[in-house]
Amino acid sequence: MNKIKEILIGTNNKGKYEEICNLLPNEIKKYSTKEFNISAPKETGKSFEENSFIKASYFSKKTNFICLSDDSGLEINILNKKPGIFSSRWAGPKGNFNIAINKVFKELKKKDVNWENKKILAQFICVLTIYWPNGKFINSIGKVKGYILNKKKGKNGFGYDPIFKPLNKRLTFGQMKPKNKYKIDHRFQAFKKIKKFF
Repeated sequence: MNKIKEILIGTNNKGKYEEICNLLPNEIKKYSTKEFNISAPKETGKSFEENSFIKASYFSKKTNFICLSDDSGLEINILNKKPGIFSSRWAGPKGNFNIAINKVFKELKKKDVNWENKKILAQFICVLTIYWPNGKFINSIGKVKGYILNKKKGKNGFGYDPIFKPLNKRLTFGQMKPKNKYKIDHRFQAFKKIKKFF
């Protein structure tokens, strides 16, 4: 198996880009979609797998590079797994996750007026896809289970990190030092399964 020496990271999300760069070995040459000025494709898939594949294949075909793409999101059990694949869309066109987090709180209140006093189970899911210009691809899934808090804690991370506390942890993803979060989160769990390609 030929190890991958250079890769395009198929995301326009700065937080995701930095986290994926941190997971990859230092010696690998990393490119960002911004360097090629490519806007993201429409995510028309019905699952994380489909959307991850759409991005990886799209960016790879546009640049002729091997591409690694991520599709990830938050599933909240009592909201029937919402926001799910719409996690980033809940943040609106400007990607404002304060809006998204407030929407989570509003939806939870609709479901259960006393939700703030209960343990709200949720999980973060990440699907990583590597797509080669010859059409070969592989994907892997990572998950981390936890609880939704009723207020934001911590300024680190991005997205829903400040309201997500992993099982058996004291801190939210938003409170953890990035290097500690990267060792346990859903993206790391997915990356472990494809690490051998790098």
